[in-house]
Amino acid sequence: MLKKRSLMVLIVCVALTMFAATFANANPADWPKKVRIGLIPTEGGADIIARFKPLINHLESVLGIEVEGKSASDYAGIITAMTHKHIEFAYFGPKSYTDAANKANAQAVALEMGESGQKGYYGVIISKKGSGIKTLEQAKGRGFAFNDPNSTSGYLVPMVLFKRDLKVDPKKYFRNVKWSGSHGASILGVKHGTIEVASTNDIDLRRMAEKGQVSYDEFNIIWTSDLIPGSPMCVRGDLPDSLKAAFCGALMMFNSDKMGLQKLQIGGYAQCDDSTYDPIRYLKKLKAELKGKK
Repeated sequence: MLKKRSLMVLIVCVALTMFAATFANANPADWPKKVRIGLIPTEGGADIIARFKPLINHLESVLGIEVEGKSASDYAGIITAMTHKHIEFAYFGPKSYTDAANKANAQAVALEMGESGQKGYYGVIISKKGSGIKTLEQAKGRGFAFNDPNSTSGYLVPMVLFKRDLKVDPKKYFRNVKWSGSHGASILGVKHGTIEVASTNDIDLRRMAEKGQVSYDEFNIIWTSDLIPGSPMCVRGDLPDSLKAAFCGALMMFNSDKMGLQKLQIGGYAQCDDSTYDPIRYLKKLKAELKGKK
């Protein structure tokens, strides 16, 4: 029953989008003339806007309205932008989405898939090859970096690992703990030796390797998480339903643009909804409970 319902929603999304594409100059009167899409700075603001450019151009063509990409210095900046209605759409990480759903009325409509079609990704903890750090035990007493307090793989998931599984306080387990600001900064920090151990994910590590910024051979992966739901594409809840559906459908249509997907370094988009991220809410609740037991 659920699969049939999901298929019907997808069909409606695509149908509405095809309508919007055909009648681009006759958009519903309640649509804005311009929409802004916020992008969390996984690898730096300018870089992520460039990576999303083919999708932004596609959205403009299909929706028939101007689409502007915007980023910020941190994840919280994109949540704040949607809270104050400075953006209509957004690309969040799973954790930052659950925060945005509460604070900014964000609604997930699609998630990005890995290049092999999996509907998620894996958090990893990395060290530099040749550092002598090949296990979490060997990482004890070394310098560690999270990337952003609102990151899923860069903070939430490894914190549950430390608190629940290892039963350690990172600030005591490591020599020092700092924030790098982005997955890209964490990965490059480990590469250049300014960070000894860092939390990130397999997708951003692969993206940087494909761009030639790093090589897999430069790193040890000393821990891998369970599968994390893919990062969501979201709409602001107060937008017209027709625009939400058209945005969803436009994302599904983008799946046929192989060059665009290659630029984004993803396998495509799949339909999702708010409940997809309930496992992340569970981890947040668990982290809070573990913190309370200190």
